[in-house]
Amino acid sequence: MERRFVKVEKGLGPQCRIAVVRFDRGDNINALSQQAMRELRDVPRDFEDDLETSVVILTGSAKAFSAGFDLKDPESRSREDLPIGERIQRQRLGPKMCKAWQDIDQVTIAAVEGHCVGGGAALVVALDFRFCGKGAHFRIPEVELGMNMSWGSIPRMLALMGPARTKQAVILASDRIGSADALDWGLVEKVVDDGKVLGAAMAFAERIAVQPPIPVRMSKASVNRLAHALDDLAAHMDADQNVLTGLTEDYKEGTMAFREKRKPKFKGR
Repeated sequence: MERRFVKVEKGLGPQCRIAVVRFDRGDNINALSQQAMRELRDVPRDFEDDLETSVVILTGSAKAFSAGFDLKDPESRSREDLPIGERIQRQRLGPKMCKAWQDIDQVTIAAVEGHCVGGGAALVVALDFRFCGKGAHFRIPEVELGMNMSWGSIPRMLALMGPARTKQAVILASDRIGSADALDWGLVEKVVDDGKVLGAAMAFAERIAVQPPIPVRMSKASVNRLAHALDDLAAHMDADQNVLTGLTEDYKEGTMAFREKRKPKFKGR
């Protein structure tokens, strides 16, 4: 598949052990269309048999990591007319994308400038480390759109932030999580000046790249297996719940309010 929105650069840093993956749609919004998600899902396959790369950095544009799921994408909107089974299958693309990045053998670092919203946040919490600029912010808007927070992200956020902060981030969907709070909550590991996030991620990656690759991979695998051992208990119904909430009046109201740039009025049905 030809990649329109994602570029992979390998052979960087000490002993050429660092790779940078850039997701950039060229509009400073970086919404996750179906095409963009397929490209991001497939990138980890580039590293499956790669024993030379130790660290992979994922970044967006200079002004935005991602605005999340693309509600204006014609391919995404057409799913509302599909039968239930096909809608569930289509909904699994986002979770597969995030799981592919969680399962990559190499150490992964998200370098976030600007906004990181919804599906963008779901993607970055699937990585090992997160760096962001002082002006960056995170937001989890799904509940305010009348849907559940899916893509397997709640167990990952829970592991990073704990129960209360995860509930706060997900339920208070219109609240922005600024860089200072993101650091305090454990959502990110480092905050640097705007425009310098990729450089900071590269410096951190270089420290990892000079370590012996085999025990580094073993250590990551052991930590991930322990940290995510119970994830499936919370996430196995994500796609079904997303399709179910998509059938409610509140979902229609939430998405319509988003497009009309007004506050939604939910009725619980």
